[in-house]
Amino acid sequence: MTLGLDIAIIAGLGAVIVLQILILQRGAAAGRAGEAALAELVDAQTRALERLERELREELARGRREEAETAFREREEQARSASLLSQTVTTQLTQLGSLQGERLEGFARELNRFSLGLDERFERLKGAVEGRLVALQAENSAKLEAMRQTVDEKLHATLEQRLGESFKQVSDRLEQVHRGLGEMHSLAAGVGDLKRVLTNVKTRGTWGEVQLAALLEQLLTADQFSANVATRPGSGERVDFAIRLPGKDDGASVWLPLDAKFPIEDWQRLLDAQERSDPAAMDEAAKAIEGRLKIEARSIREKYVSPPHTTDFAILYLPVEGLYAEALRRPGLTEMLQREWRISLAGPTTLAALLNSLQMGFRTLAIEQRSAEVWSILGAVKTEFGKFGEALSHTRKKLEEASSSIGKAETRTRVLSRKLKDVEALPAAESERLIGEADFDADAE
Repeated sequence: MTLGLDIAIIAGLGAVIVLQILILQRGAAAGRAGEAALAELVDAQTRALERLERELREELARGRREEAETAFREREEQARSASLLSQTVTTQLTQLGSLQGERLEGFARELNRFSLGLDERFERLKGAVEGRLVALQAENSAKLEAMRQTVDEKLHATLEQRLGESFKQVSDRLEQVHRGLGEMHSLAAGVGDLKRVLTNVKTRGTWGEVQLAALLEQLLTADQFSANVATRPGSGERVDFAIRLPGKDDGASVWLPLDAKFPIEDWQRLLDAQERSDPAAMDEAAKAIEGRLKIEARSIREKYVSPPHTTDFAILYLPVEGLYAEALRRPGLTEMLQREWRISLAGPTTLAALLNSLQMGFRTLAIEQRSAEVWSILGAVKTEFGKFGEALSHTRKKLEEASSSIGKAETRTRVLSRKLKDVEALPAAESERLIGEADFDADAE
């Protein structure tokens, strides 16, 4: 506050000095006539400034003294307040400590009394538990003795029963073994009969044909292959089976000949040589199988392959995987059969994989043939879907109109409710007498 007053006084003095200078400048223009008056005015101003300076200094000294006294009084007041606060806090802490001590002493007394009561209860519980344990031990001993006697009796009876059953099962198993030995003798006789049957060429061929027919029926449909097909026009030779492939012309079919062969004599000689570990006999039997397969491949080529009525190759089916593996082991045999006579060898597994591939091809061809029909159906569906969208748009407009009408009706209902708010409602019986009972259920139906 004092600093602001000093600044105001200094600013006032500056303004007075500037005013005097202006007056002096104006007086100089009037000439020398006013110099005496100007001198008097300057003296007066000087005396006034000195008097103002003395007053300002006195005022500033008085303000400093008042500020010092005020600060001293404020410090004394703060000291008294701090002392009083310290005394109050000390008193409260002392009281709080005393109260906490009293509470802790009371808690210690309660805890001691509870501990004594707990010890007494524990002693009583200990005595009761010991008495109960003694009674339980005596009772358990009696029960265990009774259980031991019962178990001994039952164990003896069960052991006798189990031993009797075990001897009976052993005798039954021995009887089954005897019957099995008899069946094995019968089976050995049956194997011999089968071996004698398979020595017949016609029977061996029929067995291979049955196995080939089972594979074809399992992996292809009935219209995708045929049996006993005359693949060469003008010839009476008929192949065991032929797969019907689609041709270039509409409705025309191309046959893939499949013929089953089973040179069992050479194969049996090879197996016997392998069991005897006779390399010379093994090589001779393998060469015999190779020669037999070459003869059969040439026969199939001449009898059944006739492009364009058939494919330019045929399949020679070997019904035993071991025989097929032996043919593959012969160096250059499969390549020569394919190169010279266009005959491919196939075992059961290989033929199954080939038939699966053909089935996938048939499915792909059917999909290609039906693609135009599918596109037509999709076009019709697209047209009907557009009409369905228009119907949905029309239905949406009708629903919006109905919703708007319902909203307006609700608004009018609220308006009527506000208008009728002050009207007193009649009892239900009186309203029914005046208006009549509203059968909402009948209206809804």
